[in-house]
Amino acid sequence: MIKSFLGSIILLILFTTYVPKFNFSHSLFFKIKDIQIENNFYLNKNDILKKLNFLNDKSLFFLKIKDIEKELKNVTLIESYTIKKIYPNGIKIIVKEKVPIAILQKKKKKFLISDKGKIIDFIDIKDFNSLPTVFGGGKKFFALYQDLQNIEFPMTLITNYYFFESGRWDLVMQDGKTIKLPIIEYKSSLQNFLDARLKK
Repeated sequence: MIKSFLGSIILLILFTTYVPKFNFSHSLFFKIKDIQIENNFYLNKNDILKKLNFLNDKSLFFLKIKDIEKELKNVTLIESYTIKKIYPNGIKIIVKEKVPIAILQKKKKKFLISDKGKIIDFIDIKDFNSLPTVFGGGKKFFALYQDLQNIEFPMTLITNYYFFESGRWDLVMQDGKTIKLPIIEYKSSLQNFLDARLKK
């Protein structure tokens, strides 16, 4: 009776202190085999997949979404994303990309300016070659851009924007003409340009 009781105590201690070394997260249980990237227009799917290569041999069941989010946040052209686990072995990532409206030339380095005024890393994509170039005044450009939109200015005719330290802008048009805007109340100058264009 005493031996049986002592044996039970020893077994209890063994089972409560034993920690298995088997790592479930690296098991074959729901192993990730398929990663789908959707809604990407500018970004290359393979470039995104390279950032997610740590998912290889991971179990979908034990995967933490925040680990994927950490990598996607480093892709500056991505505005938002949705991540879905698709059992038994897939992941679907639906991205929403930022929309570039201009190339910012800052000294010898290039950036992109998005349609929400964000300055993001430059990506050499053929579709961006037709974007106008902004020389200086990167943070001030978006206010000018919004004013141009509000008066329905034909921005596709602008090839370059030049910002001067005095606080004014020059707009270089496709036909080679330059619109020299004053520091204040430049909207009237833009409107005069539109009126003159309509009279032609």
